[in-house]
This record gives sequence, C-alpha cells and structure tokens, in this order.
Amino acid sequence: MRLVESPKPLAAGRLLCLVCASAKIKRVTAEDKPRFTLSQRLTLAVVPRIVWALLWMVSRTWRFEAIAAEGVTPLLYGRGAGPEIFCFWHQCVLPCTVYFSTTHATILISRSFDGELITRILQLFGFRAVRGSSSRGGREGIQGLKNVIENGAPAIFTADGPRGPIYQTKMGPIKLAQMTGAPIGAFHLEPERAWTMGSWDRFLVPKPFTRIVVSWGPWTRVPADLAANQFEPKRAELNAAIECARLRALNHFKEANFKKAKG
Repeated sequence: MRLVESPKPLAAGRLLCLVCASAKIKRVTAEDKPRFTLSQRLTLAVVPRIVWALLWMVSRTWRFEAIAAEGVTPLLYGRGAGPEIFCFWHQCVLPCTVYFSTTHATILISRSFDGELITRILQLFGFRAVRGSSSRGGREGIQGLKNVIENGAPAIFTADGPRGPIYQTKMGPIKLAQMTGAPIGAFHLEPERAWTMGSWDRFLVPKPFTRIVVSWGPWTRVPADLAANQFEPKRAELNAAIECARLRALNHFKEANFKKAKG
C-alpha cells in the first residue's frame, strides 16, 4: 500500500545538522524538581527556539510518502489518531516531530537534562510530555500515559530510548497496552538522504529537499489478562513490527532506485 503526500513549501537550512551535532551536552539526572546549572538554564532558554526555527524551515522542503504493510491503513500526518499507543525508533525523532505535530500527542521523556531540552523543543511543536523513563520514574511515567489514553488522546514511545540498545524496544508500551486495552501502532520514518550522527541510535538528520518514507507496520494488541510469561513474546512481537516498518522503508528506496536505473 502506497500513498504519496503533497510536498510542502520550500526553504533552506543545513544549520540544523550543526545544532544537533553540538547538542552533546553533559547528561544530568534530576529529581521531581530538577535543578540545573547556570549554563544549562541558558541552554534551555535559547537552544529549543533555535532548533525549532531551523527544523521548521528545513522541514518545509521535505516530501513525505506513506507506505504500509498489507492490511494496515496509514494515518496520514497522524490525522485521526485517538486513544492509541504509537512506537518508533529513537533515530527518527526529527522527522516524526514534524510529521505528527498536529496530533498533540503525549510522549514519555526522561527526567534528565537532555530530556528537559527535548521536552521544551517538542512543546514548541505542540506535543505534550510525561516525565519518566525505563530507568528512573518509569512507574509514574506509565501512569501518566495511562491517564492520557483514558482521556481519549494518543501516547507515544521512542521504543528503544532513552539509551538503547538500538532497535530493541522496552517493556513500557506492552505494560501500558495491557493496562488500557489500547492497540500499539508501529511506524518508521526513513529519509532518502540524511546526516547520521555518531550516537548510540545513529540519529538521523534529514537533508533539505529529501524524500522521507513514512512506513507503517502491523498493529500489536495486548490482552488485559496477559500472563506474566507472555510479556516477553509480546515485546518481541512489537519489536518485529517496528523493524518490519523500518526494513520496508529501506527496501522501498532500493526498489525505487533499481527501477530508476533500469528504466
């Protein structure tokens, strides 16, 4: 299944890559009321708006194209998203931030300084945040997302975040789905041309004027009475769904390039 979406107006900006590369700021964990140094407070006051402006300008040049696994209907730009859970790999945060900005979804973000920085950037794009992670504050974070789902709004996980390992989803989405009955949607955004950062997640910064494939994988459903020994198989099922979406996107570009070379 393939849907082509109309391109957005053009602008420019390779500076986004430089900002992302320079954002290697010391990780500082925080308690419920984080306290930051003076330099960190200045960073939080300035950097989010710079990143927002650059990302907004560069994203006007991106062209999105949606594909999906058989039997799966993609949500174009996230329109129509309801009380559902959505998961993607951490490396495609930038294009996801733009593509799903109209959903006003809530995302689970760690309480670290890096998490605070990301939260402020995402809020400028209309997202909401629940603070917590797989290592600190996870229980409170899951409870916060449960409230979001029960209020009829979508929740989002960067499934292998915040520290990896890459392409390995955590158990959080499965626990939330078991608590709420919400289905889990899996997707991946793959730029045809991008700068790849040297981080654990191989973070992708799409280049200006590139094409980006939005690939949707199969849905994962978790029963409320899921037995304790079935959580890991369900986690593996979700992991396979997100990887299915990623590999389908990569294969889509290979097929397109082959057809172009052949004809």
